[in-house]
Amino acid sequence: MIETALLNEGWDAGTDWDALAARAVDRAVRMSPFVALADSEMPIEIAVRLTRDSEVQTLNREYRNKDKPTNVLSFPMFERDEIAGLADSPFPEVMLGDIVLAQETCAHEAAEKGIAMTAHATHLMVHGVLHLMGFDHISDDEAEAMEALERRIMADLGHDDPYGDETR
Repeated sequence: MIETALLNEGWDAGTDWDALAARAVDRAVRMSPFVALADSEMPIEIAVRLTRDSEVQTLNREYRNKDKPTNVLSFPMFERDEIAGLADSPFPEVMLGDIVLAQETCAHEAAEKGIAMTAHATHLMVHGVLHLMGFDHISDDEAEAMEALERRIMADLGHDDPYGDETR
């Protein structure tokens, strides 16, 4: 079973971020090659932190040597080859990792794309979950596979193609 722990550091109080995050995280796991995690008896936790650009910039500087904010950071606890076996592991629960979103960057990007902040944040949460499960976009092949999965998940969640106006 997938559990989402959300910490909201000042994002719009009028949005049910807990429900949005839980739905995005659950759907990303269920539509991934690691669907067994969603059906496991053992709790699989993913933490989502909604915070400010300044905190994300600090994390980005400390962990990626990039002194600037970014829209989303993911901090996986396992390597991709370890994830498949987690559903049958002897642990009482597993923390898959943390996802951190930067409010100002996300808002700016959503406005630039002409989409709702909730849609963009949903996409970034999905993107973050896939990073926790070992997906990446370093090579073109990896990027194409990850983006194709993101498109399917977002469509299943009722959202438009998050890469619809981009060309590779």
